[in-house]
Amino acid sequence: MSGHSKWATIKHKKAALDAKRGKMFTRLIKEITIAARHGGDPDGNPRLRTAILAAKAVSMPADNIKKAVMRGTGELEGGQIEEVMFEGYGPGGAAVLVNVATDNRNRTVSEIRHVFSKNGGNMGEQGSVAWMFERKSQIYVPGDKATEDQLMGIVLDAGADDLRQDGERWEILSPPDAHEAVLKALETNGLPHEDPSIGYVPKNLVKLEGKSAAGMLKLSEALEEHDDVQNVYSNFDIDEKELEALA
Repeated sequence: MSGHSKWATIKHKKAALDAKRGKMFTRLIKEITIAARHGGDPDGNPRLRTAILAAKAVSMPADNIKKAVMRGTGELEGGQIEEVMFEGYGPGGAAVLVNVATDNRNRTVSEIRHVFSKNGGNMGEQGSVAWMFERKSQIYVPGDKATEDQLMGIVLDAGADDLRQDGERWEILSPPDAHEAVLKALETNGLPHEDPSIGYVPKNLVKLEGKSAAGMLKLSEALEEHDDVQNVYSNFDIDEKELEALA
């Protein structure tokens, strides 16, 4: 397993706490609003459909979802949210991408730069680290719901290009344009899925140990705690035992 995947597992376990705090709702409402700018019908807007499915998975009230869609389409006021990607480096030289949704870009730039510098990292210029990542569809299936051979046949036929074990789950990686087809294939075969998204997967990993590993986790957590941050991606790799001890 890659460090990226192990960190994704830890984030998955923390998601329940985020939902209880309402933080997950805030992030998903922003994602729905942004996605709805490209059309308010989820059947014709894959990104919106994915966001709505994620919102339903954490029991977001239907009225909240409806209002977020209406803000995105302009039927309600309050949809002036800008999506920005920040790039930088963390302790030990790990590359970091920070996906942000903000209504005040200047304020957020200053605050994210401060989070980087306070936690042993530094924010870079646009394009400085993005080339180290690939945009991919990521979908997870509980490990006890399908064997590797069974799942491999289903998802490869639907357009996926990789299947790997991620703790107690299977991680399915696909080109972004195959995201919907893979989801549909899983649903057709009665297989449950978790955390479907289109994000950034590192091409190569940077091994971190000791202070660099601890510092990178601290930076990742600090970035994710920021109210405007939607997702954090990095290419760090930390030994599993050390990661569990630090987390």
